[in-house]
Amino acid sequence: MAPAMLMGFFPVCVCLLLTPGFAEAGKLLVVPMDGSHWFTMRSVVEKLSQRGHEIVLVIPEVSWHLSNSSNITIKTYHTAYTLEDLNVAFRKFSDFQWKVRPQSLLPMLISSENTIFDYFFSRCKSLFEDKKLVKYLEESSFDAVFLDPFDMCGLIIAKYLSLPSVIFTRGVFCHYFEEGTQSPMALSYVPRAFLAFSDAMTFEQRVWNLIRHIEERLFCPYFYKNVEEIASQILQTPVTTSELFSQTSIWLLRNDFVLDYPRPVMPNVVFISGINCQKLNQKPLSEEFEAYVNASGEHGIVIFSLGSMVSEIPEQKAMEIADALGKIPQTVLWRYTGTPPPNLAKNTKLVKWLPQNDLLGHPKTRAFITHSGSHGVYEGICNGVPMVMMPLFGDQMDNAKRMETRGAGITLNVLEMSSGDLENALKAVINEKR
Repeated sequence: MAPAMLMGFFPVCVCLLLTPGFAEAGKLLVVPMDGSHWFTMRSVVEKLSQRGHEIVLVIPEVSWHLSNSSNITIKTYHTAYTLEDLNVAFRKFSDFQWKVRPQSLLPMLISSENTIFDYFFSRCKSLFEDKKLVKYLEESSFDAVFLDPFDMCGLIIAKYLSLPSVIFTRGVFCHYFEEGTQSPMALSYVPRAFLAFSDAMTFEQRVWNLIRHIEERLFCPYFYKNVEEIASQILQTPVTTSELFSQTSIWLLRNDFVLDYPRPVMPNVVFISGINCQKLNQKPLSEEFEAYVNASGEHGIVIFSLGSMVSEIPEQKAMEIADALGKIPQTVLWRYTGTPPPNLAKNTKLVKWLPQNDLLGHPKTRAFITHSGSHGVYEGICNGVPMVMMPLFGDQMDNAKRMETRGAGITLNVLEMSSGDLENALKAVINEKR
């Protein structure tokens, strides 16, 4: 009898083992960053909402792209600046990128063109001045904070509410990533930010890499001085930038070793890059863009975008670019909202917006002219499109160097390049097999 009972019990055990476990949805406080940072984070937030998690998004009243999203609770707070203030500050910052770039870290950090960062850092002070909102956050029993660390406010909120935090970012300025994750800092083969070095550095480059690290230690605390003052005031205890980053539970990095150089990291660092460019995300082209593509014939199309935040180019530089574009047989779709160059060729179509990932996935796309922002670079990688890279600021120089090292594109110095340089680079990536 006992064997018979065991035989009957065995299928029950198998069924129980095969039954999927139950997962309980959580309540997540999301503190995003404006601009292109939000585009990828939004897709993650919306997917979490679709899977049953309760999402509360805390955003400033004044922003470029932060807006309502389906099934997500939005909480806003007043800011000390207007949208016009924000636009003027960003134009000032953007215009500065078309001038000679400083090589040392200190001029980058203390430049008067960095007013835009003061606005970003001031947001948290404005948020905590909204006592009604703060009370709501205190009483809402969140499970965690999902944040972009660019303006640091999410880190301050997480510490204030004593909640675990999950960072969503491409990278962290200065040395705070290594300190926050307790990862080794391998200066001999991991280049520091903004140097545009590869991981095969010469002895001289390794020396400069060390010098840049020393500069970070000396000057970056000055850059984050206002943040530390705001955080210390809110938390009512002295706090450093390193302490804010060190409290993070999980780091979701929009990096992948298909582009980035090998580096040592700790187990709480998860690489998730490319989530913005999956083939499943691609949609059919609109009639307007389908017509452009079909009219291109056998030569195909070239996609040109310097990102969502660069709307204008100095007239002389725009004319040089237009001249080069007119000398290739492909149809060029150029995302540009500035004054059209007077020498714009017939093969070049100016558009205020373009479905970049959808176009890059089209079989007629021959090349991608990009500022080397991480979103665009990974979309180019996912779709296998060769690139001509014209980096402007931030991590764009480093992204371009990585792509060039991989043999996937050509980098041009946008400040020094001529019309001929751009023409030759385009012909090389389109016609030469690599």
